[in-house]
Amino acid sequence: MKIEQIYTGCLAQGAYYIESNGEVAIIDPLRETQQYVDKANHEGAKIKYIFETHFHADFVSGHIDLAKKTGATIVFGPKAETNYDIYSAKDNEVFKLGNIKIKVLHTPGHTLESTTYLLIDEHDKNHAIFSGDTLFLGDVGRPDLAIKSNLTKEDLAGMLFDSLRNKIMPLEDYLIVYPAHGAGSACGKNLSKETVGVLGEQKKTNYALRADMSKNEFVEEVLDGIAPPPQYFAKNAMMNKSGYDAFENVLKRGDNALNPDEFENIANQEDALVLDVRNEKDFVKGYIPNSIFIGIHGGFAPWVGALITDLKQPILLVTPEGKEKETLTRLSRVGYDNTLGYLKGGIDAWKAANKDLETISSITAEQFSEQFKTDNVNTLDVRKDGEYKSEHLDGDSVKHFALDYINNNMNAIDKDKTYYIHCAGGYRSVIAASILKARGFNNLIDIAGGFAAIKQTGLATTDFVCPTTL
Repeated sequence: MKIEQIYTGCLAQGAYYIESNGEVAIIDPLRETQQYVDKANHEGAKIKYIFETHFHADFVSGHIDLAKKTGATIVFGPKAETNYDIYSAKDNEVFKLGNIKIKVLHTPGHTLESTTYLLIDEHDKNHAIFSGDTLFLGDVGRPDLAIKSNLTKEDLAGMLFDSLRNKIMPLEDYLIVYPAHGAGSACGKNLSKETVGVLGEQKKTNYALRADMSKNEFVEEVLDGIAPPPQYFAKNAMMNKSGYDAFENVLKRGDNALNPDEFENIANQEDALVLDVRNEKDFVKGYIPNSIFIGIHGGFAPWVGALITDLKQPILLVTPEGKEKETLTRLSRVGYDNTLGYLKGGIDAWKAANKDLETISSITAEQFSEQFKTDNVNTLDVRKDGEYKSEHLDGDSVKHFALDYINNNMNAIDKDKTYYIHCAGGYRSVIAASILKARGFNNLIDIAGGFAAIKQTGLATTDFVCPTTL
């Protein structure tokens, strides 16, 4: 028996390769599926099953493409309804894979069809659970993502309580826990940085598994502090339910090298969004007017999903050399399949063609500190709410809204005023500045190094939410 976790840091997502006696199961595959096919071929094995723990909301799964390539059966738990062929398993149904077995445990709560898969080894002994978004290390899945359901989040939270108590907690303490996500995922709020754990340890340390917790207490605690889901979640879940274009088609369509004139013409004719994925330090020095920055080196796909509201938006790319295919792949993971091409030669080709460039003013934290002490300048903090509440600059001129919700908060700042923008380290503030500049906010200055650098200057901070929080 072989179990391999294939973890993708950008999405904080774990897919799983399970092999026994020449037969393979893949659990929760990513959009790019050739990696699983190649691995099975290398091992001389055949992919028999594709198990999905639920309709994922934070990424587009590769189950449909993988089934077409391999002939494997797509398995969902009870209550899953799709627009393509699947096997809808019954609760407690057992699937044979080589010399091992995989048992279906229907665990609704995160979603109605959410399912945990119990692996039973060659000696007929329970070995591990693949818990999807039902159980994370340190947390459980948020119960507010059901697709077109009349159930409230409180209803689903109650179901999750029952699923954990009746299906998960009675299992042996020694079982290995393989969750679908780790820290950084928006599918929960207290996820551990660890990606593999032991059930007994979770029973001791996970707040949601407290033995003395009532259902009402569970519902209250699991819903407390959950931020609204990113706007792309429901759209990705629907793609996973209804189907999508083949990954290879998406890649072929976007792998279109364009010279500067072609790039500019398509941008104008197709009303395409120019997405620049270089490093923020390079972006601020010169970029194509009205383009948006989201750096490929950061939490790229989730930020694209949070900030670009239309999955069908035509996109043109400006990338570092050699990063074109990676960018297309990572866009497709969250359902952005309408990339029309990329700038051949990158920003250097644009400069060589004498095309217009924009810049974003950037100053050091030390320079900002002197300005702030003297003039009490307008400052915009775009960190998450929790970061801001934990500690922020002290002053009536300090405003805040999280980058996640920038599209809903632009009317809260004045285009005629100058704002010094910061996040924690400098990545998100440049995203925010690029979006604001594209919307006509021209008086913006980025603080390089963000709040971490600002703190080193000794400026006064407070852990209380100031009255001007937006």
